[in-house]
Amino acid sequence: MNTKNLVLMALLVGVGAALYVVTPGMVNGMKPDFMLTMMFIGILLFPTVKETFLLSLTTGVLSGLFTTFPAGLVPNIIDKAVTGFVFLAILIVLKKGLSNFVGSAVLVGLGTILSGTVFLSVALFVFNANVGATFTMLFVGVVLPAVAFNVIAFVIIYPIVVKLVKRSNFKTAISQA
Repeated sequence: MNTKNLVLMALLVGVGAALYVVTPGMVNGMKPDFMLTMMFIGILLFPTVKETFLLSLTTGVLSGLFTTFPAGLVPNIIDKAVTGFVFLAILIVLKKGLSNFVGSAVLVGLGTILSGTVFLSVALFVFNANVGATFTMLFVGVVLPAVAFNVIAFVIIYPIVVKLVKRSNFKTAISQA
């Protein structure tokens, strides 16, 4: 791993953490996870297993530490690991077919749906989190709005990051394309 790439990934995670902390909770303490958006941007920039593992673990732990959802630490870690590697697998399978901006935005939306589904499933069914709401209520009340928030954040932030990466000498998938 290149030190410059690690610094860029740390900056992405830091921005995601700041956005996550200042975002108010919606339903039963759940809130849109902007760290997820930053994780997706990091995986798009550095589509390797090592970088995906590092981004998934870091965003999972930080999301878990900052969550307002009861018993949310372990579900966050599991959710980010599953989502990160599924996202990477889709990128690898699609390779250049996903090189356009719209395809990436759609993949971010689908990744957010997967993340929310995994998180809620683990939190509600495995850890039996007593939140007084059903899976469907939380999915409709938090996950679906989070999809919109994450896609909008991606559409705004990704072009800025790509422009910065192209101006620098980072070794990413973007600079190799």
